[in-house]
Amino acid sequence: MAPSIIEPLNDHPNASPEVFPRNGHVKLTPGFYVPTVAFFSPEAEEVDVTTTKKHAIRLAEAGVAGLVTHGSNGEAVHLSHDERILINKTTREALDSINRQDMPLIVGCGAQSTRETILLCKEAAASGGQFALVLPPSYYGGLLNDELILRHFQDVANASPIPIMIYNYPGACSQLDLSSEAILVLSQHENIVGVKLTCGNTGKLARVAAEASTPFLTMGGSADFILQTLVVGGHGIIGGLANVAPKACVKVMKLYEAGKVVEARKLQQTVARGDWVAIKGGFVAVKVALQKYHGYGGLPRKPCALPAKKDLEKMSLDFAELMELEKSL
Repeated sequence: MAPSIIEPLNDHPNASPEVFPRNGHVKLTPGFYVPTVAFFSPEAEEVDVTTTKKHAIRLAEAGVAGLVTHGSNGEAVHLSHDERILINKTTREALDSINRQDMPLIVGCGAQSTRETILLCKEAAASGGQFALVLPPSYYGGLLNDELILRHFQDVANASPIPIMIYNYPGACSQLDLSSEAILVLSQHENIVGVKLTCGNTGKLARVAAEASTPFLTMGGSADFILQTLVVGGHGIIGGLANVAPKACVKVMKLYEAGKVVEARKLQQTVARGDWVAIKGGFVAVKVALQKYHGYGGLPRKPCALPAKKDLEKMSLDFAELMELEKSL
């Protein structure tokens, strides 16, 4: 059974048909989605359920379109299957507790084998996820050709109980970079409903947005090109900076949608400067900013660690301009 196609949201050029999963009524719509960080207790490195809930609620109340667990910011490679399930359940329960049953939860389900990827998709569906975000397998990249990569996504889509999104992130996949042609082929599958392009290739994004089968959401993968994504026809962003400054990220989109391009450009510049700090420091920098400006964040799992004191202080200060903007909104 294919996902239902509903009328476009509005007359905005980036409007897209809403996409429904097969097992529920939560919509995947244009907007800014946040790949959440994972939180751990400082001593035993156990999943911090209380902070996970608190963070999900703060983001939802800031106006984002949806949340993503186990993205690159979520330390998925540091988590067991049981921990992934716990974080999914906790995040879904947090959203439901504030009557946001309508807010989609996308779950990162990338693995190196097709078999495990399918298992992760099934676990995501059982623990509250409505969509799965899937990286291409890359560890044995030298043994894989384009046909095998396409077959991987098609096999996963055939078996997954929830619709999947393609996650193109060469930096996390030994520089494996899906072409626009490959993504367009996959967009024709009834259970593949979108793509996140963290490659930063806005030409590729424009081609996919223009030519993909509908319903299919074409999403940028970083907050430093929100405006660029929208201008070429993309539907939004899945970006980790919104863990720290969700209102600023959402505001760029709203200004563009209102036709206030000059104002949007000015905010985009501030957001891009803040995002560069997060890009350089990865999820650790995001946790540093959360701790400094929101009072929670904690430590990454070992072997990752916080930077040295001098670098930590500089990283915190480098977020100051963005956080002043966030406070003003």
